[in-house]
Amino acid sequence: MTTNIVQLDAVSKAYAKRVVVQDVSLSISAGECVALLGHNGAGKTTLIKLLLGLVRPDSGHIMVLGEQVNGNGKRQHDATGFLPENVAFPNAMTGGQLLTFYAKLKGEPRSVVSPMLKRVGLAGAENQRLGTYSKGMRQRLALAQALLGEPRLLLLDEPTSGLDPVLRREFYRILSELQRRGVGALICSHTLTEIESRADRLAIMKQGRFVACGTLAELAREAAIPIHIRVATAPGEASAVAEHVHKRARVEKVNERVLDLSCFGADKMSLLRELSNLDQWVEDVDVTPPRLEEIYAHFTGVGDA
Repeated sequence: MTTNIVQLDAVSKAYAKRVVVQDVSLSISAGECVALLGHNGAGKTTLIKLLLGLVRPDSGHIMVLGEQVNGNGKRQHDATGFLPENVAFPNAMTGGQLLTFYAKLKGEPRSVVSPMLKRVGLAGAENQRLGTYSKGMRQRLALAQALLGEPRLLLLDEPTSGLDPVLRREFYRILSELQRRGVGALICSHTLTEIESRADRLAIMKQGRFVACGTLAELAREAAIPIHIRVATAPGEASAVAEHVHKRARVEKVNERVLDLSCFGADKMSLLRELSNLDQWVEDVDVTPPRLEEIYAHFTGVGDA
């Protein structure tokens, strides 16, 4: 049976008369990574604060690790790792001193500090003062503190901000390893091209509400965004192939050797079967599914995702 480590049911929150989260329901199961997407002011940060127990909902229920969130749950605090978007550390402390402080808060021994710093690429900076850390080094240190104590839930707000491509890959390798051990994650990110292949499900917020929630394929079907297919043909045969398949797909472009088509998901397999039967003319087929940028733009109404 799938165990939900997070369960939100019809959660709403308002500040004064301004509603910032409205009737939100969401579950995250063990080992699942959910990406929380939306423009600035959509309600993402407030939703994370609600999950952390920093603010309380006006209505609805929030369960984390089987307990009602009320700000006093030690089990929730010890088993939740949080990486904020903007980290602020005291410049006079060293990286080792800061991580030792956080380790004590999580009930972890001093011996975990050096291996954790090495894990995030800061092995040589343990005794370096934080005032000399770059933005990327501070982000890696913040990630290290979020991973202390073997968390069962990670709440990550722009976790790869300031990381170079190598460290970004390493971050997602660590996350995949934790997921295999049953850790659930909620990631806020504006880097859509990066997150689309990493998240199991996508939750898109607009004006405090979820306007879409599901896998990339489910949201693409719901948005009715077409799939693009490029067919490479033998010289001079692209027009003949277009004549055979035009009833199943929209012909976007034809030249001597290339045919660009588009179709909806329900027609994809039948179209590919038909193309495979034309192997005397067809040399290659390249399928491009809908991208997250297109899906995000559709559900949020933002032209430039």
